[in-house]
Amino acid sequence: MLYGYAGTILRVDLSRNRVDKEPLPPEMAEKYLGGRGFVARMLYDEIPPGTDPEGKDNLFIAAVGPLTGHFLPASGKTHFGTKSPATGGYADSNMGGHFGPALKYAGYDVMVLRGKAPEPSLLVIEDDRVEIRSAGAYWGMGSLTAERKLKDDLGEDFQVLAIGPAGERRVRYACISHDFGRQAGRTGIGMVLGGKNVKAVAVKGTGGLPVYDVEGAYAKGKEAYAKVREKPGFKGWTPEGTAGITNWTNEVGVFPTRNFQTSFAEHYKDINGRAVLERLKITDKGCSLCPTPCGKYGRARTGRGEIHVEGPEFETIALFGGNCVLRTIEDVAYANYVCDELGVDTISAGVVIAWAIECFERGILTEEQIGREIAFSDLDTVVYLLEKIAARDGIGDLLAEGVKRAAEKVGNGSADFAIHVKGLEWTGYECRNAPSMMLAYLTSDIGAHHGRAWVLGHDMAGAFTSVHDLIVSGGEAKRQPKGPVTEKCAEYVIASQHERPIFDALGTCRLQLMELGFEGHHYAELYGLITGNRKSWEELLAVSERIWHLTRAFSVREIDGFGRRWDHPPRRLTDDPVQSGPNQGYCIPMEDIEFLLDAYYRARGWNEDGIPTRETLERVGLADVAEDLAR
Repeated sequence: MLYGYAGTILRVDLSRNRVDKEPLPPEMAEKYLGGRGFVARMLYDEIPPGTDPEGKDNLFIAAVGPLTGHFLPASGKTHFGTKSPATGGYADSNMGGHFGPALKYAGYDVMVLRGKAPEPSLLVIEDDRVEIRSAGAYWGMGSLTAERKLKDDLGEDFQVLAIGPAGERRVRYACISHDFGRQAGRTGIGMVLGGKNVKAVAVKGTGGLPVYDVEGAYAKGKEAYAKVREKPGFKGWTPEGTAGITNWTNEVGVFPTRNFQTSFAEHYKDINGRAVLERLKITDKGCSLCPTPCGKYGRARTGRGEIHVEGPEFETIALFGGNCVLRTIEDVAYANYVCDELGVDTISAGVVIAWAIECFERGILTEEQIGREIAFSDLDTVVYLLEKIAARDGIGDLLAEGVKRAAEKVGNGSADFAIHVKGLEWTGYECRNAPSMMLAYLTSDIGAHHGRAWVLGHDMAGAFTSVHDLIVSGGEAKRQPKGPVTEKCAEYVIASQHERPIFDALGTCRLQLMELGFEGHHYAELYGLITGNRKSWEELLAVSERIWHLTRAFSVREIDGFGRRWDHPPRRLTDDPVQSGPNQGYCIPMEDIEFLLDAYYRARGWNEDGIPTRETLERVGLADVAEDLAR
């Protein structure tokens, strides 16, 4: 028996209207744990090399981990994977909420969708029963509206994933929505689901999970909840959630503003966590089994009307409040709501819209092309472009391609200020005085994303080495005059790239460790008690390292010429100094970027072009992958 797991892979061939179930291989559970590990291995093994990410042969995978759904803090995570329509390489995205535990209670650790349904469809899973139904009544609805309608029709106990119009019309940064405000937002995962003609997946699970040591796991779970609540950052974190770091990011000068022209927004106190708390918040909102609800459900009144929304969290504040310069938390919340209903990633949308506004200011895009004047600090501009994007109408058809492709089509130097890595838009930390964090963005396997490594404290804050330290300190802004460009940067990044993503394999939220300081050895103990497979924290991190090399190898295999140049930043971040704020005048020149990449590749055991060597792949247990790359 596979303790801790449901024990089954669910396979759905949409083209053939066929459902199959197979046992979860014990060796895969041992070597890749779950979640992100299952996604990475199955994508590598089951997608034929050269598969069109927009075609029916691409896979859509949802996977949970061995700790998902068990009695321990924040064990409600689900991991999704595909070949990215945004980058052409490896792609995954993570979501909280309640879907993952429900899928596991229904009896499945992995759900694999292949092919394309002949008509708009809905996948309904209720324990052993799996049905493909018509989604004609829901097609065209917004994500939030569709979820509400599906719960009304199927029952409140069903947990629903849904796409909006953006996914239906194949926007490259379309997301999947769940629980009225949770998103798998990055890498275009919603576009892939839309390409398969799937509007939603609804699951209801009523089964139990086998646990190796029930009494021991229950006792350890109770201890974990108590210890989390005792952490110094617990009370500091919960009231404002992720929005609580808005002050600090501005005060140390890492808040992206006006399409990354600068890194400080003078209006930041009008869009910070305190503004969320005092002007929007109705209640806290958490994921399954979570003692630290970072979601804030609230109401915003604007000139465009009143809306209810979960958020905005920090990334949305940074990319709409800073990058698009929306000046009130109400305007940011409204943009957040529009994105949620349309099914658009707020991060990518904030980058793409800011790029378009700058193009308009420079005369690269004209009023005739756009359909109206557009400007920073204008909610009407943001909503107009979001609606155009989701409909792929007019200028929206260009912007729906993502900032990299849009800049390549528009030309005229616009690629210099198209802020992305590998085709994935940059998230909420400006890094021209933060070499370690810059390196983390450049080497992230899915493209520019902070979720793989957060090492900003090493660069900008001296005493802060994690978000946990920042929260415990009360957010007092401290910074060094210049983040040193040394080989230590690579060490920090690699350590974080193993530590943060391990939670994506285990199936839990990393907030308790990364933000609150809940120690990693507790997760190793819980894993052993639940599965009966004893691994130390260091041994779990070794699994995370294996997964990291595997995802890099996937992109090497799938993208012609993939290597060092795919890890380069846009020219704005190497050639244009920060215009204002605490880091005015700073940038990281290209020679420093190359030095950082050299140090990182050496430490990783990759060659000078960023390709994993045979020796490294064999060392981490990927000899078969080494053979593939050699061929």
